[in-house]
Amino acid sequence: MKLERFNSEAVPAAVGPYVHGIRCGNMILTSGQIPEDAATGEMITEIRAATLCVLTNLMAIVEECGGSKATVARVDVYVKSMDDFDAINEVYAEFFGEHKPTRVLTEAKYIAGDALLEAAMIAFTAD
Repeated sequence: MKLERFNSEAVPAAVGPYVHGIRCGNMILTSGQIPEDAATGEMITEIRAATLCVLTNLMAIVEECGGSKATVARVDVYVKSMDDFDAINEVYAEFFGEHKPTRVLTEAKYIAGDALLEAAMIAFTAD
């Protein structure tokens, strides 16, 4: 199967030798996103706003690759502190509504850019 690589103008530029997303058949894999505002380059440091930023950036990639919120199957989340678990869950639940993708959420000692969290998605195209 052919791998189609995507870089989105809607999210911060990749800072390494990787692309934002890859579509292979109907599967979409994203690279990790940290809570950096695409328009300003500002790192968001309040956990609820940071979580929403990360999920929004990931959805921009998924949608550019042909997916949608309803086709997200898994979200992997790495957090600086598990003390933020409840706040992340609140934003996550509101963001996805009735759709409940599978998820991994674990504490990580170091996250790029000293961010509060980083996440990646696995989704599928809508067709």
